[in-house]
Amino acid sequence: MNSTPSESSPTAVKQPIDVQAMLASVAAAAESGNLVFPTTAELALKVQRLVDDPDCSIDGLAKLVQADPVLAARVVAVANSVVYNRSGRALADVRSAVSRLGFNTLRVLAAAVVVRQMENMAGTPDHRKLALALWEHTAHVAALAQVIARRVTKVNPDTAFFAGIIHEIGGFYLIARGGAYPGLLDSPNGSLLPWDEGGAAAVGRAVLKHLGAPAAVVEAIEGMWAGYLAMPPQSLADTLLLADHLAPIESPLSQLAGNGREGTAVDIDVALDDQTLTSILDESKLEVESLIDALRA
Repeated sequence: MNSTPSESSPTAVKQPIDVQAMLASVAAAAESGNLVFPTTAELALKVQRLVDDPDCSIDGLAKLVQADPVLAARVVAVANSVVYNRSGRALADVRSAVSRLGFNTLRVLAAAVVVRQMENMAGTPDHRKLALALWEHTAHVAALAQVIARRVTKVNPDTAFFAGIIHEIGGFYLIARGGAYPGLLDSPNGSLLPWDEGGAAAVGRAVLKHLGAPAAVVEAIEGMWAGYLAMPPQSLADTLLLADHLAPIESPLSQLAGNGREGTAVDIDVALDDQTLTSILDESKLEVESLIDALRA
C-alpha cells in the first residue's frame, strides 16, 4: 500500500508562501493600531509629544530625556558632532545638549530611538541581522539627507534628517512582525518583490500614521515610494531619493525584493551652480560620518 509523503518527507513538495497576503495582513495589523513599543520607545514618543507642546521648556524636556539613558546618550553625542558643534566645545550634560540642538533636532533623535527599539523587536537572530542592516542603511540615508538638504535642495535640514530616520519605519515593523509569518523574510532574493510593489507603502503609511508623522514628511516619503527623482533635485522627496541612491549601504529588504544593487552606491553627479553634487558630498564627508557615528552611539 502506497503512503502519501508527509510534510517532513524528503519527497514532499514545499508549498509557496503567499507573500502578498502576508504583507496585507501585516498592513492590516498596523492599521488597527495594535503597535506595541518597548518602554524606551514609548518614552521617546512622549518626548516628541512634549516638543510639540507650545508650553514646553528646555528644563522640562531635559528632565524627560534624562529619564532614558539611550536617548540621553544619543542627544549628547549628536550635540557634540561636527555638524552641531562648530565651536569645538564638547558638552557633557543633557540640558546643554538640548539647548544646543533645539527642539526640532530633538524630535529627530526621539524618532531615531523609536526606530532602533523596533530593530530590537526582531524575534530571531537572522531577523535581528536584517534589522541591523536596515538601521545602518537608515543612518546613512538620514545623514546624507541632512547634508543634501542644507547644501543642495535647500529644504529644511532638520526635516530632511527626521524624514531620513523614519523613511523605513514600515520595514522595521515588517521585520518585528516577521516571526508571525514563517518564510516571509527567509526566502531567496526576489521572493519579497511585492514589498517594493506596494507593500512598503501600505505598511509604512499605517505605522507613520500611528507615530503622528507630519503631513509634509509623509508626503515626501510617499514621493520616495513613487521613485521619481527630479534633476536638479529640489523637494524633500528628491532629497530622500537622492540620499537613498547615494547611501553606500542599501536596504536589505530591497535585496530580498530582488532590487538590490550589490552593496554599492549609485554613481550620480549633477551640476549645481558652481559645484557638482560629488564635490559637495566630498566636502561634507566628515559631517556625514560624524552624524552616522552619533546615531550609532
